[in-house]
Amino acid sequence: MKTRLHILAVLLLASVIAKPHAVACTNFLVTKGASADGSVIITYTCDGEFHPRMRYLPAEDHEGEDAFEELTHWTGEVVGKIRQVPHTYAVVQLMNEHQVAIGETTWDGREELHNPDGMLHYWMLMRLALQRAKTAREAIETMGALVAAYGYRSTGESMVIADPDEAWIMEIVGPGKGGTGAIWVALKVPDGSVCAYANKSRIGAFPLDDPENCLYSPDVISFAVEQGYYDPESGVPFSFRDAYCPASPQKIGYTSTRVWSLYNRCAPSLGLTADYSRAAAGAAHYPLWITPDEKLTMADVFDLMRDHYEGTALDMTKGVDAGPFGTPNRWRPMTFTVDDELYSWERPISTQQTGFSIVAQSRSWLPDPVGGVLWYGVDDTDGTCYVPMYCGIDQAPEAFTRGSFERFSWDSAWWIFNLVANYANLKYAYMIEDIREVQSALEGRFLAQQPAVDATALALHRTDPALMTRYLTDYSASCSDQTVKSWQNLAEHLITKYNDGYVRNEKGRPEEVGYPEDWLRHVLELRPEQFKLDNRGKAVETELSY
Repeated sequence: MKTRLHILAVLLLASVIAKPHAVACTNFLVTKGASADGSVIITYTCDGEFHPRMRYLPAEDHEGEDAFEELTHWTGEVVGKIRQVPHTYAVVQLMNEHQVAIGETTWDGREELHNPDGMLHYWMLMRLALQRAKTAREAIETMGALVAAYGYRSTGESMVIADPDEAWIMEIVGPGKGGTGAIWVALKVPDGSVCAYANKSRIGAFPLDDPENCLYSPDVISFAVEQGYYDPESGVPFSFRDAYCPASPQKIGYTSTRVWSLYNRCAPSLGLTADYSRAAAGAAHYPLWITPDEKLTMADVFDLMRDHYEGTALDMTKGVDAGPFGTPNRWRPMTFTVDDELYSWERPISTQQTGFSIVAQSRSWLPDPVGGVLWYGVDDTDGTCYVPMYCGIDQAPEAFTRGSFERFSWDSAWWIFNLVANYANLKYAYMIEDIREVQSALEGRFLAQQPAVDATALALHRTDPALMTRYLTDYSASCSDQTVKSWQNLAEHLITKYNDGYVRNEKGRPEEVGYPEDWLRHVLELRPEQFKLDNRGKAVETELSY
């Protein structure tokens, strides 16, 4: 019996997780002992040029020996079918009803290890794990068993998985065309630590005899030996990242700079330098995890996801490449060539190519429907607003389910956020202040309301669970509606306040604000004579120097 669940899953994959292939996502994990309130927190920026639509998958029972699920690629291609389990759990985007949350970041690894004959893409594994697992550990075991049975189709991936008590990282890569199963390793992040991931395998040596904290496929080392990736006679401990994801200077810069920035902001006392991210000779890998100087609040984590290296030598709001008004965005492609020399822009945590992002909060002291909150934002993390979606809801807020990539619509939350973010690039240093004002007011209100919402939901959980579900669903929808309406108003405000290069003052009159002096000086360094009024009346050189 083929269940109707696969139809919902196709929609979920096609419009939420699946995206044009791009190595471009960032994850951050905060364990219970590292968060201010004892939450386990993970983040995921799902980067790529696509229009996300939020989905809710209900819990379902599946009866009979012939129950199976057909798996469909986001392009519509049917890749196979897998045996269904008796019961699947409800899923809100990337968090299930048991407060298990998941994210990923792609690192590709060795090209020859991609197996197009495998059945399961990474996004399929993510969804299946959420539907079948009650804990992070169980999610890892589920994914390991699934790839062993059906094969792994994607390139190298890192998964970040959380439940109310633990945070785990899992790295997985294929066995090559025609191979079976997958090669993987998973580690539990020590309590009190935080961990950062960004498009690069980061697990080096790992314990082989500590199943409480480390899980792995049986052939994780033997396969590397067979392929010539590791020599057991070398005397060097086996390193997953070195065997399966050898790094180039360009790859290190694209990935590790984000890790460095997150760690530098969380623990400046460590004095970590950017040397490794610059591929400096002899520079050591950044730690897999660190202890933050202070425990992190939810607001702290929101802020970390908005990073462009502000306040460092790599600050993307500074310099001529930021333009006169300090935009941190750099238009693709990331690399470019001038005079046969190859260059690359910096890759920050916050990027204009983000489709959606999450900050998942799992809390052990509350019942699952109340304890799990998926803070959800669309488009650029810098200009988004994180909206609370309790995992006990039974419907996705309509504001985030509408729209398509092909046509702008005021009914689509993503398009409204995208409009604001793109318009802000015209005068970023000015407009980001207006955006921050609305952003901080909404997020601050949602965070301040959370204890009262939790208390009401907890009371209903004890007396009327069905009413609790309705209450949480309505609350999440209300927060979504407030946010989208506020961003519609913000878009209209920005378009009228910043029109034709003017800035309207408090009296509604347009003011000429010109350009920052440092940028003007740079222009004059390049073309010192062209704009000088004393030169009017003189012959102008026909060949200008840029």
